[in-house]
Amino acid sequence: MDRRSFLLGTSTLALSQLLFGCGGNKQTQLKVQLLKGSIPGQVVNQFHKGLQQRVQLKFAPVERIQDLFQQLQNWQQKPKTGDEQGWRRFIPFRQGQKAADTDLVTLGDYWLQAAIEQKLIQPLQEVQGNQLKQWSTLNERWKQLVTRNDQGILDTQGKVWGAPYRWGSTVIVYNRDKLQKLGWTPKDWSDLWRDGMQQRISLLNQPREVIGLVLKKLGKSYNTDDLDQVPDLEKELQILNQKVKFYSSNNYLEPLIMEDTWLAVGWSSDVLPILGRYPQLAAVIPQSGTAIWADLWVRPAGVTKDSLSDQWIDFCWQPGTAKQISVLTKTNSPIPTNIAASDIQEPLWSLLESDRKVFDKSEFLLPLPSSVIKQYESLFAKMKV
Repeated sequence: MDRRSFLLGTSTLALSQLLFGCGGNKQTQLKVQLLKGSIPGQVVNQFHKGLQQRVQLKFAPVERIQDLFQQLQNWQQKPKTGDEQGWRRFIPFRQGQKAADTDLVTLGDYWLQAAIEQKLIQPLQEVQGNQLKQWSTLNERWKQLVTRNDQGILDTQGKVWGAPYRWGSTVIVYNRDKLQKLGWTPKDWSDLWRDGMQQRISLLNQPREVIGLVLKKLGKSYNTDDLDQVPDLEKELQILNQKVKFYSSNNYLEPLIMEDTWLAVGWSSDVLPILGRYPQLAAVIPQSGTAIWADLWVRPAGVTKDSLSDQWIDFCWQPGTAKQISVLTKTNSPIPTNIAASDIQEPLWSLLESDRKVFDKSEFLLPLPSSVIKQYESLFAKMKV
């Protein structure tokens, strides 16, 4: 699943390639590959200014979470014997070079199990402890999300594999003028089944998201592990499909802007940046709860652990920094922040505030057995026929 493959546009301060500090190769370095638009440039600058020692920071932005995951995979691939011998003949200094040359990488929580299972990353902490000074400021729910066993399954006795630094949710975005003429505005998932919406909706092309919202409508969990035991699920999916014009995880906002569709289900990181530019659009987080996602810092396998990367994680968790990341990237923070209406334009502020109110009702898309995933995929394919 490639969550949020349609990324933030010009509305955030994107890093093109941030390089702070100068000096020779012996200078201490922090190398980070991150999701483009997920960390404002001034946050990196402030971190650099606050360091006591001379340090070179290299922050390289990457367009998609999927590309970052594939980079982690590439670092762990061993070269073929013939290729390796060729490298040693022509490039002798490559002997003994570590697979990854990056201290931290952005990864989405959805990809965390696969990264652990494939041994692409190493723990940030062996146990829940005090190595990360700001760890205690995290809500228990965030700690549970990233504390897992070696198979990537949630385990309170496991290791800490990631550090969440921002989060968002799946939202309903709609054309307020079109729906007001129908006499209603959406409040919850059940509104997608209303009359007058035939061929007016676009949904994400993701089984867990679509089937999940129907499960939520029926009072079930996004992480239901036996779909056969949910009465009326297939019937509800078929009725919803009649309302859908198309399924897309990349291009669901453009038709809404052009009024080809009137309502879409999408990710808040896509939706929030455009609301200020298109006043005819509004968004809501379903009252019964929704799917939530998080961007995490992870450490690639084979990289030597250093205190500087821990300092960066702790810096992201400081209240002032967390507030900056939240406001400037239009996302939520895992650290409590006092964002006021004056800090961010409407309707973004009210949407972010609503996110907090439904947080307890919302769910991460947690790992499910492969047999269950196939069940979701099969039912989703059947729905779209």
